[in-house]
Amino acid sequence: MNVDQALITNPGLSFGVIMAVLGLIFYTSAKTSGFWAKFYHHIPALLLCYFLPGLLTTTGILSHDSGDKIYYIASRFLLPASLVLLTLSVDLNKIIGLGWKAIAMFFTATIGIMLGGPFAVWLFHTIAPDWVAGDLWKGLSTLAGSWIGGGANMASMKELHQVNDTLFGTMAVVDVIVAEFWLIALLFMAKKSEGIDRWLNADTTSIDDLKYTVEKYQTENARLPSLNDVMIILGIAFFIVGLGHLAGDVIGGYFAQFSWAKEYSLSSAFLWLVLTATIGGIGLSFTRLRDYEHAGASKIGSAFIYILVAAIGMHMDLTKILTHWQLVLVGFVWILFHITLLFIVAKLIRAPLFFLAVGSKANIGGAASAPVVAAAFHPSLAPVGVLLAILGYAVGTIGAYLTGEMMRLVVGG
Repeated sequence: MNVDQALITNPGLSFGVIMAVLGLIFYTSAKTSGFWAKFYHHIPALLLCYFLPGLLTTTGILSHDSGDKIYYIASRFLLPASLVLLTLSVDLNKIIGLGWKAIAMFFTATIGIMLGGPFAVWLFHTIAPDWVAGDLWKGLSTLAGSWIGGGANMASMKELHQVNDTLFGTMAVVDVIVAEFWLIALLFMAKKSEGIDRWLNADTTSIDDLKYTVEKYQTENARLPSLNDVMIILGIAFFIVGLGHLAGDVIGGYFAQFSWAKEYSLSSAFLWLVLTATIGGIGLSFTRLRDYEHAGASKIGSAFIYILVAAIGMHMDLTKILTHWQLVLVGFVWILFHITLLFIVAKLIRAPLFFLAVGSKANIGGAASAPVVAAAFHPSLAPVGVLLAILGYAVGTIGAYLTGEMMRLVVGG
């Protein structure tokens, strides 16, 4: 569909339509009974945020040109702002307070993703090299971003490696199919946790202490946000974003003079933008500004992510979305490596299934699904999933970048 053939070509109106679509998705996904409750039990809201905008552009209702303009603002300003706000609330002391086994299982999950990707690429490069040939590793790096941190990290890798929009959409399909399969398995195992913990020979006494600590923390810190809170949160986020743009120009410009640096994307202004946003958010988490999480900093950051996701969706051509169907198999091999490593380590250190499950979903799914899995064990434990997911946001961009480089080396790119 050509731009001039689209029904709506005005970028402002296009943005309004996209925001209305997002509002409708969230309105229906909030239903707790009836058709919509059953629908969203099987279809993640995030997937609709990708695909409904893609459907609107594929059918010629919205123009791809409008999508380009919306995406530029979302990727250069809203994405880094979301990274700041999602890492601002990192409380390393509380995360450490969860116990070393919880942290060990989280990083085991991270390492499982970082090594599982290169392993899967190596395996298929050996038995079916056409499936992972060329620059396909760049698309897989976006999957690594999603599986270590979440949507913000996934989008960071897309922009860093200039991943084709249709390939990115395919990665979204792989992400949902594989991650939802693992989520369903974890929810099933949560119902059998006592038996699995006995098999793991796990000590679960720390879980009871954790329930009390989390409930107390929730009660003492929750508050309703004021207008002052919201404006300060936005001021913090976009000031760091501004510094990130400066860092991108200065540091990226410096590395641009070296040919080897371009090979590792060190000359990319966008790389330094997202690193500055992530490091800036982590740095501020050691200050009192972290308290703005209680006023909804991460919720604002999440809203930015969904706008970005919709803008990405506007670029997709749904008629070509299954071009790389083989990547679903690559994704399953990848996740099986991750799962195998988790159970080996959990057995060795006698970690409870709760730490294995939440550590995994804090990486694969992030704040969207980690609380769901945590609450499956006990409702008061849901915030533990959020805490570990925030840690995933913090390490996701760097972890995904390194995973992508390892996959690049495997295929000789």
